[in-house]
Amino acid sequence: MPQNRSILCFYPLIHPFPICQESLAVRSRQHVKWQCFPGFSSPTKRTSQLMLGQNWVHSVQQSNQKVICYQKKSVPVVEGRSIEEVYDALAERLLSTATKMQDLNSNRYIVGLAGPPGAGKSTLASEVVCRINKHWSQKTSKKDSAPQNDNVGIVLPMDGFHLYRFQLDAMEDPEEAHARRGAPWTFNPDLLLTCLHALRNEGSVYAPSFDHGVGDPVEEDVFVSSQHKIVIVEGNYLFLEEGAWKDVCSMFDEKWFLDIDIDTAMQRVQKRHINTGKEPHVAKRRVEYNDRPNAELIIKTKKNADLVIRSVDF
Repeated sequence: MPQNRSILCFYPLIHPFPICQESLAVRSRQHVKWQCFPGFSSPTKRTSQLMLGQNWVHSVQQSNQKVICYQKKSVPVVEGRSIEEVYDALAERLLSTATKMQDLNSNRYIVGLAGPPGAGKSTLASEVVCRINKHWSQKTSKKDSAPQNDNVGIVLPMDGFHLYRFQLDAMEDPEEAHARRGAPWTFNPDLLLTCLHALRNEGSVYAPSFDHGVGDPVEEDVFVSSQHKIVIVEGNYLFLEEGAWKDVCSMFDEKWFLDIDIDTAMQRVQKRHINTGKEPHVAKRRVEYNDRPNAELIIKTKKNADLVIRSVDF
């Protein structure tokens, strides 16, 4: 890390997930209150209003710590000594937003989570939403003796917006289309954009999922209710700047990028292919011919993120 890049730790004054203060070795004991998340670039006025008024503590750290952010061209970077601590920090980041959404009777806060295949996007999104819902349930149950079953957060995978196999069959080079499935042009960004508009403007929304056994999307398989105030959309190409993808990128209140060493990611993807029944040499060729070029393209979109998350082995 360059010497002119400051190391920062950000955490709210009130922690839904307790942070052990003894674990934080402080080089400078100066503490400064922030009125909003430093370096956070909000793409919409709505985002600015929701983040306004949050008090954050800024501490300069000397040694390794549990969860840190360091500034890189005004984009915070989150990493931790364990992936669990990263999950906690991200959930904590969104919990106050969920509270403000409820207080303002706002519709939804939509987070885009992008990153190359093998980075751990699905796991991260699921774990963060699980923590949000668990804390939210505990919070609401204290206010109301009646059972609370409504979750405030949900994950919407981009996988459901793959083109169908019959659509690939109808392309000029069907063999190439199937071999490159997972590339940007094998998805339906227009349908994804329509879904994001519905999430923004409507109450309950049905979205497609993807059946990996069949190899095709399943229509109306993901139900986003009006109770879901936090939606994490996770997928590879959410921050692309070409065609309809550019409009997709503009729909998010906050954009997270899960960063990872590309070789590590490709090792995970190759292992995933083998676990699904592919021969090792077939899995290796699939990675070299399709997954790695896709990952290289995706990594270039990191510059469009509001928050960069360092992937941790899990």
